[in-house]
Amino acid sequence: MSALLQVNDLSRAFGGLKAVDALSFEVQQGEIVGLIGPNGSGKTTALNLISGALRPDFGSVRFAGRELAGLPAHRIARAGVARTFQLVRVFPRLTARENVRAGLLSRSGGRGEEEALLARVGLGGAAERPAAELTYIDQKRLELARALALQPRLLLLDEWLAGLNPAELTDGVALIRSLRGSGITILMVEHVMDAIRSLCDRCVVMNTGAKIAEGTPQQVLADPAVIEAYLGGDDV
Repeated sequence: MSALLQVNDLSRAFGGLKAVDALSFEVQQGEIVGLIGPNGSGKTTALNLISGALRPDFGSVRFAGRELAGLPAHRIARAGVARTFQLVRVFPRLTARENVRAGLLSRSGGRGEEEALLARVGLGGAAERPAAELTYIDQKRLELARALALQPRLLLLDEWLAGLNPAELTDGVALIRSLRGSGITILMVEHVMDAIRSLCDRCVVMNTGAKIAEGTPQQVLADPAVIEAYLGGDDV
């Protein structure tokens, strides 16, 4: 059975800097895969290449058997790939409902679907609140609800758990786990190692643009190359 997502030799350079260097990995239907590594290792650039925010210099991104590399972001989103961003992107002057409605523009959403999506991410009752008035975690939830409005098969999360306090982190992990339970496959860039251990079936580890390890969280977090490049001895 073919993987849902197949990334092969994906590469992108900025001047003389190889931000992503011949990256290859697969994500199977129903998995949560972590894309981890030190700051500046190319993780977000890889998500940008997969989602169409950037065009690759070389390589292939196949999703459900369809080549996506080089397609514009809106066509990739319509194909079933949605994402959140490292820096939260909401429309601050619009209400929560209107933010989610923006995610429904590419398809016919049923009446009341915005409220259902907001409730799905823990924002029930916040539909009429301006996004600018929401807390940081609730803005993250709102961005996630907008991504879910696309009815994705694959969800790309870019440090969605970053900056959360312990209680918020517990709720966030449970929410991500529930999304997988509903049939959504997830590729997540993350630095919170407890979340990686708890959520991920496998991890792909990047350093200086290239893949340096792949395996279960336990395997990669014990890999000497990963420890040296990213985690640092006693921090694992």
